[in-house]
Parts: sequence; C-alpha cells; structure tokens
Amino acid sequence: MTSRRTFLGTLALGLIAAPFPAGAQRAGRIPRIGFLGTSSPSLESHFVEAFTQGLRDLGYVEGQNITIDYRWAEGQDDRFPDLAAELVRLKADVIVTTGTPATLAAKQATKTVPIVMASSGNPVQSGLVASLARPGGNVTGLSIFAPELEGKRLELLKEAVPRLSRVALLWNPANPALTVVFQQTQIAAKALRLTPQPVVEVRRVDDFELAFATIAGARPQALVVLVDRLLLAHRRRIVDFAANSRLPAMYGYRDYVDAGGLMSYAPSNIDLFRGAAIYVDKILKGANPANLPVQQPAKFELIINLKTAKALGLTIPQSLLRRADELIR
Repeated sequence: MTSRRTFLGTLALGLIAAPFPAGAQRAGRIPRIGFLGTSSPSLESHFVEAFTQGLRDLGYVEGQNITIDYRWAEGQDDRFPDLAAELVRLKADVIVTTGTPATLAAKQATKTVPIVMASSGNPVQSGLVASLARPGGNVTGLSIFAPELEGKRLELLKEAVPRLSRVALLWNPANPALTVVFQQTQIAAKALRLTPQPVVEVRRVDDFELAFATIAGARPQALVVLVDRLLLAHRRRIVDFAANSRLPAMYGYRDYVDAGGLMSYAPSNIDLFRGAAIYVDKILKGANPANLPVQQPAKFELIINLKTAKALGLTIPQSLLRRADELIR
C-alpha cells in the first residue's frame, strides 16, 4: 500500500510549473485563497487542518503571509453558486473546492481564477477538465475516482455479511460525478449476485425523511451510501438511521465510520487535502492549472468499527480484520 509520504512526494514531483496569465502571485500583496466547503467548520475541521498544515509545510502561515476566506454551504449544494461568486468578488488568487458540485459552481463563477479540487469525483465525466493529464482550463487538483472502487466496496461488504443478497443504495443523482459511480455499483452488484433494492435518491436535505422511510419499508439486509459530499455533510443522520434500523453499512468516506458507521473503503481524505496545498503552492508560484495533471488516489484505507459490528450482532471474519488498515474498538 502506498504511503502518505510516497503519495505526496509523487504529487510534488508530478506538477509541472508554467506561467499562468492571471498571475496568482502579485508583488506587495499577500495571496488570498478562497476555500469553498460543503458542510461546516466543525464537520470539516480535520480537512481544513490537513490543508493548512500542508500550507505550513510549504512555508505559508495563515494570517501572516497568506489569507484564507472560508465559505460554507452547510450541507446545501444550492448555496454553492452564490458562495463561489462571493469568493471571486473577494479577488481570491486560488479557490479550493470540496466535491464536484462545489467545483462546478466555482468553474461557472470564473474562467480565470485557478481552482484546486481538494476532492472530486470523476472530473472528466463531470466536464470539469478535458483530461486528467492535461486539464486544459482553470481547474485541476485531486480526484477520489477509481474505476474499481465500487466493486471493491460491495465485495468487502459481502465478505462482512456472508449471506447478503439484497442491499439498499443511497445516492445523490444531482451530483454529475455519481452517474458513473452509480452505474459501476449496479454492474458490480450483478457480478456479486447482489440485488440493489431499494435504490433511494437524496438531492436535498428535505429528501432524507422519505428516503429513510423507503429503505425501512423495503427491509434490505445492508446499506451502501455512494460517495457524495452532500450526504457526507449529513453523516450523523445517516449513521443513526443505519444503527436504529440495524443495517450493516458500507461508506465511501471514513468519516462515517468515525461517526459510528460500520465500515468504509476509500482514499485518505487527509492526504488529498494536504495534496491540495501542493497545488496551491505551485499555482501561487506561477504554474498554469491547465498543465497540472489531476492526481488520482494512490492509497485506499479499509476502516472497520468493531463497536458497531458488536451492536449489530455481526462477527467480522478474521480474513477481513487482517486486511483492515484501522479497527475502531
């Protein structure tokens, strides 16, 4: 498994500097970074800390030689356009985004200010970049997309719940990055002889109540929550529902497991946000985002919450425990 040091070292070496016409660094002016967050400062504090620590490692200290303006959507994706436009009006030199909807809003707000994706789905399929190798516009950064991920998550869940045959899917179809993820999940389910039923959509906060009622009424054997930062912003609500419904669940972010969810298999978001700082540094020094390749995840973590497994009456096989990167006891 690739280490964090190897991942960040590879990232630093892989970024090619080239002049950016807008000139991110201006003489006699402290650079200004806009940070467009999906949920709230309390729920994303560890991501912010990873990002700012990455900046400190590169010589940037917030409030001294760099300014960061934070804007938070509070788990409501429809707020992104206004928040992104506000960061543009503040004359941010770089905008850092969390998730595909935030990045799309930032790209619609500006074609000149460089945008760094700290975490996004499939940026090519979403229309954010022309290609991973050569983004071709003002957007670059890091992606959590890997074609094999959805099948691996279902495979691990089935190993944890050996008699699993029917699994509920919770997803946000308003996130364009999830179209491919959803398709891959269905293909993987068929290969593993799993029936995705019910398939439940959450596009906005008001959809949760009906979504939970639909899942509860269908009585599936487990739950899979597809990767989406709007859903992540409401992770406590989702985890509590799974616990109250006694549903083993697989998640695409470890944050769910830290909140009491059963298990996750995902890239390290801490590494991704540290990596975003490297992109910001390169851009402030004159690199052109159009020429900075989008990085895909090099490290995946299997996290299992044994306390939750015990509460569910679930015995996790030793073969799975041995492969876990972390066990929460």
